[in-house]
Amino acid sequence: MVDIERDSYVADLRPEVDAELDLDIEVGDSDVEGDEMYEHFAVTVDKGQSLMRLDKFLTARLEHTSRNRIQMAADGGNILVNGKPQKSSYKVKPLDEISIVMPYPRRKEEIVPENIPLNIVYEDDDIIVVNKEAGMVVHPGVGNHSGTLVHALSYHLRDLEMFSEGNARAGLVHRIDKDTSGLLVVAKNERAHASLAKQFFDHTIYRRYVALVWGNIAEDEGTIIGNIGRSPKDRLQMYVFANGEDGKHAVTHFKVLRRYGYVTLVECRLETGRTHQIRVHMSWQGHPLFNDERYGGNRILKGTTFQKYKQFIENCFKLIPRQSLHARALGFDHPTTGKYVQFESELPEDLKAVLQKWEGYTDSVGLDIDEI
Repeated sequence: MVDIERDSYVADLRPEVDAELDLDIEVGDSDVEGDEMYEHFAVTVDKGQSLMRLDKFLTARLEHTSRNRIQMAADGGNILVNGKPQKSSYKVKPLDEISIVMPYPRRKEEIVPENIPLNIVYEDDDIIVVNKEAGMVVHPGVGNHSGTLVHALSYHLRDLEMFSEGNARAGLVHRIDKDTSGLLVVAKNERAHASLAKQFFDHTIYRRYVALVWGNIAEDEGTIIGNIGRSPKDRLQMYVFANGEDGKHAVTHFKVLRRYGYVTLVECRLETGRTHQIRVHMSWQGHPLFNDERYGGNRILKGTTFQKYKQFIENCFKLIPRQSLHARALGFDHPTTGKYVQFESELPEDLKAVLQKWEGYTDSVGLDIDEI
């Protein structure tokens, strides 16, 4: 016997639960812990284990995991034995400590490719970087069986094997909320998929967001640390467990870009990738995202009681009928060249429009909008 510890960051959906949710907190996705789509297994080999090839050993012990999938992980350096990368041919010995990271397994679903326009920032033989519009769900799930990014990719990349097999999460290694705009990287082959999954597991991916939050943040920059898990009171929300006894470790770094008195424009850099991380961390600190309905940002939290101000806020909410959050920058080591690449995206028009409104309402201090 061996002890296997499983740390899976996206769980199989259970379609018997009927609910409409933001893509990354889907009812039935009961073990969801974040926006990073990979699996991590830790294995301790039994004292009586005879010598055996690493790929054969893992195939026999990991359910629903093919030998080819394990070999792909080994080729990408995603299998560590006693802390060192090993190939499939490595002979497993008693008491070896094995760690393996793999992209989340395929989830079979009838995917009908849809000719949905995509804002493609970059594409080559291995990866495609997309600037997702707010309102688009990343992958199929409960209540979302068409119109997703996966449906669009299945059309755009229909000649590739990975996107022609009815895989509901083809090429995905991370995701962002339905109503968050911004950058996503998608793998176009298994080797790139494994490489990106390992980088997300190692927390070496660079992710920078821009958010408009309620209130005047006291510090110019800082770090928020607080375990995040599903709320014990509301399954549609995530929650910060301040005592650290529950949830997953989560770290968000922030820097103030511009102050508008009643709201603040901030840059957030993710060190971890938990579900709704920026939204719940900022809410926990008393600064919910502007117009974030789920975390209480869709009402006036700061400002005056004058009717003119109330009308101003209502007009702003109409301009951006979603949480004010944009995935601005994404950086990683290219799966083939090994060189670091970084991509940037402009602020979406709805967020720009709201910022222009605040520019006219207050005497702001900070960067020019075009420099953000």
